[in-house]
Amino acid sequence: MDEVLEFGRIVLVVAAGSSLAVLSSKFSERIPIPAPALFLLAAALASDLVPSLSEHLSTRDVERIGVVALIVILFDGGMIVGWRRFRGSLLPIASLGVLGTFGTAAAMAVFAHYLLDFSWTTAGILGAALAPTDPAVMFSVLGNREIGGRSGTILESESGVNDPVGIALVLALIELEQVGEGTPLAAVAEFCLAMGVGIVAGVAGGAGLLFLMRRVSLPGEGLYPIRTLAAAGVIYGAATLAHGSGFLAVFVAGLLIADERTPFKREIERFHTSLASLAEIVVFVALGLTIDLTNLMEDLAWLDGLMLAALLAFVARPLVAAPLLAPVRLRAQEKLFVIWGGLRGAVPILLATFALLAGVDDAERIYDIVFVVVAFSVLVQGSSLFFVAGRLGIPMKPVEPEPWDLSIRLREEPERQLERFVVKPGAPARGKAIRDVSLGGDVWISLIVHDGEPVQPRGSYVFQPGDEVLILLEHGATPELRRLFGPGRGVAEE
Repeated sequence: MDEVLEFGRIVLVVAAGSSLAVLSSKFSERIPIPAPALFLLAAALASDLVPSLSEHLSTRDVERIGVVALIVILFDGGMIVGWRRFRGSLLPIASLGVLGTFGTAAAMAVFAHYLLDFSWTTAGILGAALAPTDPAVMFSVLGNREIGGRSGTILESESGVNDPVGIALVLALIELEQVGEGTPLAAVAEFCLAMGVGIVAGVAGGAGLLFLMRRVSLPGEGLYPIRTLAAAGVIYGAATLAHGSGFLAVFVAGLLIADERTPFKREIERFHTSLASLAEIVVFVALGLTIDLTNLMEDLAWLDGLMLAALLAFVARPLVAAPLLAPVRLRAQEKLFVIWGGLRGAVPILLATFALLAGVDDAERIYDIVFVVVAFSVLVQGSSLFFVAGRLGIPMKPVEPEPWDLSIRLREEPERQLERFVVKPGAPARGKAIRDVSLGGDVWISLIVHDGEPVQPRGSYVFQPGDEVLILLEHGATPELRRLFGPGRGVAEE
């Protein structure tokens, strides 16, 4: 009975903490403090006030929690971005994700070496750990808002690319530090192998998963999201065992299946987005519980962390990102927003645990500094993101929740697909009746949503700005339809 009571107490604490974490997202809507910052700081304070909370959580546990969380976050991030959006901004994403990661890591290594007296190898590990940005933090900070234009896609996709690059770079540097001097070429070869194998494994895994999703049916609807989650784990494990970047592999796989029509696609996406949010909460709480705020203050590591955080946000990121964004066709304000929006989160946490487990010189100091930098990034940069967007004129529109679903299930994949358009204020269809609009052959309007209410599409109905028009057609939206209403997005996934 004592064991049952003890486990019941653990379940109660974990469940209550999870409930508070979910409710904190509502709190962050009213006060401009991102939810990840609340998780991080609250867990750190709790571990100092109640030391027993962190007694059973080792660095190895945090590392494993971080790996699992990042698999979920990157796979979901790939599905959110999708290959179509990724391809449209491939140049800035690739340059920021790869060259930007190397440049930021190098700049931070220089600062750590000359200002904090780290050795070059240890400074390189710290710099590489601080270089990657975080897609989950960005999604959490944005909440129910959507960034207009290409800047949002660039920020989201950059995070998915630079995470695997930063991880592979840190692992290569750790191996270099352990093996000794004279092996930089081996570290470079290890890095290139990890990237190459990761891409191949992601493409192969995504293709295999897509085949299963389309061709192999399951007995229950709830099993489909579980299958994709298991597949993400298989892709990560296979890529890792082949000495590749498993994190890059799962991100690439998510990209490839994002825009494809498969059974129960909407349910799969909702499941993974919810799971990624939970993974983000867990990894920030795990880091907070392993930080000793008392030691952090006594050792003055917080001063080192604040200095590096300021240099990262105001010096390293602008110096590296600005030249890479120079040839990109973006407004100057959008480029500034991309530079400021590179938020740090779960990945530096995970990389700091790698340094600890590998016994790197000054690993404890690295861990404390990473905590301070992540806290600064999420708290200061994240809290100011909306203010900066407003001052720079970056459009951000709220995405209103739609809790009520109106849908139809089909046994077989339909030959036609459903496209959703929103009538723009200046669209040619605005103010015209349905009967006066030429839609073309094999195209018909199935439903109109006006002011949140479904409306029967009679010939006399006059289109109004903001109307959602659901059109059934044989192929993808034609340029004529896009010009008539505005940009469309597919909604038929089942």
